[in-house]
Formats: sequence, structure tokens, C-alpha cells
Amino acid sequence: MNAKVTVLGLGPVGTALAEAFLAAGHRTTVWAGTPGWADALAGRGAVEAGSAAEAVAASPLVVIRMGTYEAVREVLDPVAAAGGLGGRCLVNLTPGSPPHARAAADWARRHGADYLDGAVMTTSPPGIGNPDFPVLYSGSRPAFDGHREVLAALGEPVHLGTDTALASVYDTALLGLMWAALAGWLHGAALVGADGPGGNETAAAFTEVADRWLKTVSGLMRSYAPQVDSGQYPGGELTLHLHRSAMDLLIHASELRGVASDLPELLRELSARAIEAGHGDDSYARLVEVMRKNVRP
Repeated sequence: MNAKVTVLGLGPVGTALAEAFLAAGHRTTVWAGTPGWADALAGRGAVEAGSAAEAVAASPLVVIRMGTYEAVREVLDPVAAAGGLGGRCLVNLTPGSPPHARAAADWARRHGADYLDGAVMTTSPPGIGNPDFPVLYSGSRPAFDGHREVLAALGEPVHLGTDTALASVYDTALLGLMWAALAGWLHGAALVGADGPGGNETAAAFTEVADRWLKTVSGLMRSYAPQVDSGQYPGGELTLHLHRSAMDLLIHASELRGVASDLPELLRELSARAIEAGHGDDSYARLVEVMRKNVRP
């Protein structure tokens, strides 16, 4: 496509972003703010700008990855004051909070720029550019549609909605899902491998079975999602009472095997709140109300 794109910020992630654009054949301008940081990219065909203003002027699409939103503003405030943002699309992939995203979008609009907030959903820079990994965007839909094909060089582009804060919210929510899933996997690995190295059961063997089981878990998520959206939680044959009984068994098994039971105790405590509030015959999805309202007995 040979489109023009600029990358501001050349830490590990910013460098990987620029590399992905170069690999896709785009004319990539880069600015690091630190001498020498762009040398390797320049050797691969990137154009190193002498200033942030020069980098912004080089391309209609400006992708930003810095340490903080404050650092972004520090770099771009002088450019904005000189009228250099007009007609540009700013795509900010800097980690931050929903208020940061909304404030940045308002600031960009005041200076004549389109704005997208985003999150790269890969756990390491080498994953950038892999189409199997999504990159989340929120904000201007026309801006997203206009630059979608170029942004596809970074991973699968996913537009979440016009509320600029959504990418930040999804980013943190998905990280929470990752940590919770990994904590459950680690607890399971500790439980089956409680005899330690050299025992009969290994984490690798447990993971082979766990990977298959996660397909069932994914199915439950899909079946529970309409319940969460509707606020109705029919339990059917798999009620919270049954879940709590199974959690009791998991806690007992952990204690017998000498494994910390903190995680299943937390799950049992959340379930107990819902049951004590009279929802024991509901599905596991009822716990979303406990989390939303921080319900306590």
C-alpha cells in the first residue's frame, strides 16, 4: 500500500510498531526524542525526523506510544500550538486510564485532529504485527475506517465504539481475565503437582487437559453473557449451591495436598454473598451483580 505513517516514541513497543509498518511496506517516519534510538529503524528504511513537529508533518496518520499521557502532551503541545495537528489522525497506544483517554480526545479535537485511543493486546513486543493478536481502538469511527488497512499492519484492528475510553476499559478488563485465568491454572498445577519436581504429575501434563477444559469454560462464558446483559440468571441444573459445594471440595483438596487455598476461598466467599442474598438457585453468572454492587451479607 505504501501509505505514510509516523511513529512517535521508540521504546520497545514503539520500535515494534515501526517495524510492523515497515514490514507491511508503509513509508514510516519515526521520532524517538533520544539520539541513536532510531538508527536501527533508519537502517531498515525508516525516515528519522529531526523533531516531533517534523515527524507529525510527514504523515496523515500519527501513531504514538510513550510512557504516559503526560509525556504525550509534553511532546505534542508545542506542535499543537503551532497549528501542526490540523488534519492529522492521532492514534494513541500509550497505556492510561479512561479519563486520560477522554481528555486526550477533547484536546485533539480542539486542535483539529481526529483521535483514536488504543491498546495492543499482546504480552510482548514481538507479537506486534501478528494478525492473530487484536489491537483495540475506540473513538472516531470515520478515522478508524479511513486508516483501518494501514493499522492492520499492527494486528487485527478491532473498533470497540465511539466512546474514547473503551479501549482503556477493555484493556484492563482483559488483563484481569488473563490474571484470573493464570491464577486458576497455577493453582491447578500446584494441586496436581503437589509432590513437587519428580512427582508423577507435571504442569505440562495438566496443561494438556486444561487447554481442552477451557473450551468448556469459553462455552459457559458465551451462555452466561446474555444473562448478564438481561439481568436474569436462571440456574437450571448448575446452580450457585452446586458451585459452592464444588468449591468446598476444592478447598479441602488443596488443604490435603498442602496447597494454598486463598483463591478457591475467595470464590466461595463471593458465592456465599449471592446465596445469603437469596440467589442460591441462580446461575454462576449472578456473581456479576455481587461484583457490580460489591454486595456483602
